Amino acid sequence: MGREALTQAEVGRDAGEVRVLLEAREMVLRGDIRRRYALADVSGVSVADEVLQFTVNGEMVRLFLGALTARKWAEALLKPPPSLAQKLGLTSGRSVWLLTPVDDPALVEAIGEAAAEEAQADMALAVVESDAVLETVLTDHRRRPGTALWLVYPKGGKGFGDAAVRQRLRDAGYRDSKSCAVSEQWTATRYALPKV
Repeated sequence: MGREALTQAEVGRDAGEVRVLLEAREMVLRGDIRRRYALADVSGVSVADEVLQFTVNGEMVRLFLGALTARKWAEALLKPPPSLAQKLGLTSGRSVWLLTPVDDPALVEAIGEAAAEEAQADMALAVVESDAVLETVLTDHRRRPGTALWLVYPKGGKGFGDAAVRQRLRDAGYRDSKSCAVSEQWTATRYALPKV
């Protein structure tokens, strides 16, 4: 979402000026009142006049954002977050070529019926946990170099993770264009070779 505002706020019995950051998964208040709320915990979202109101863990929050901004923020808070399938682009009949086995429950659910044979797939996906698996995946992907490649790898991997994957892919001429969380343990980045 990436929204930000400097405004007056009332949180429970506290009142003051805050800078509010509305991100994809959380809202952060800084300034006279300091709070961090997971958006999944926000309930009772409404707009009264120029005030965005909601409850988090039994605490009433009122942000004096102005009528237009309050309505837009309320819409953003009420909109369900995109599913993993949507984040990966596996909607509207798009299909994926699986270059490795997939056993993470969130990823299995997101892929659903979208798995396809190499020749029919719109994109490729691989779960990589080591340099050796990554090398095999890159060799296989070169058979269809125009296909976007999603790489799923451990979050914050010690020794093997985002930095190692990104460096190896850039060395091979790939460019990253999107990333998303898969689960508490996994993250994913989409890579593609530049069009010639």
